[in-house]
Amino acid sequence: MTWLEPVTLSGRHARLEPLLPEHEAALAAATADGELWNLWYTTVPRADAVGTEIERRLGLQRAGSMLPFAVRDLASGELVGMTTYMNVDASNRRVEIGSTWYAKRVQRSALNTECKLMLLRHAFEQLECIAVELRTHFMNRQSRNAIERLGAKLDGVLRNHMLMPNGSMRDTAVYSITAAEWPAVRANLEWQLARPRAMPGTQGA
Repeated sequence: MTWLEPVTLSGRHARLEPLLPEHEAALAAATADGELWNLWYTTVPRADAVGTEIERRLGLQRAGSMLPFAVRDLASGELVGMTTYMNVDASNRRVEIGSTWYAKRVQRSALNTECKLMLLRHAFEQLECIAVELRTHFMNRQSRNAIERLGAKLDGVLRNHMLMPNGSMRDTAVYSITAAEWPAVRANLEWQLARPRAMPGTQGA
């Protein structure tokens, strides 16, 4: 058995299911909600490239460096996005939560908060991770704000870290949550889920 095995994680608002090729049509419809690929500082696939992206993620899963999920909105029963454990470092019990996107209609909703809670809980309480990373474009202020609201700390900025599809260079902001910080982060996320929330709005983390 490998350290990181496919698993289904279920909550009140969302279910994280192992990503499968047959998810292509539903996820293509989800990415078209808001034409998410037009955000220049993200790498969300176009609707007609979702199949290729699913195969890329499944290839990384076979190589042992990623565990990809499809995100299902339990209110509608529809698939509304993707997320992953990536940059898997089994020997040091570290993962990154990333390559995440959601259909516009569920952004800034309880669904995103619950998905982060489920992924972090599994990482710290089942996989016994010593730390979990979250990364984003330095210019993606909304994503950085959302990561900071989780309680993650900024480790630093990797300058000229990635070449973006439009030819620009990405400076990557690297955040992390350590095992010692997890109890406080968990309490904060559980509190956020319990309090009344506004209706979903614009782009989230």
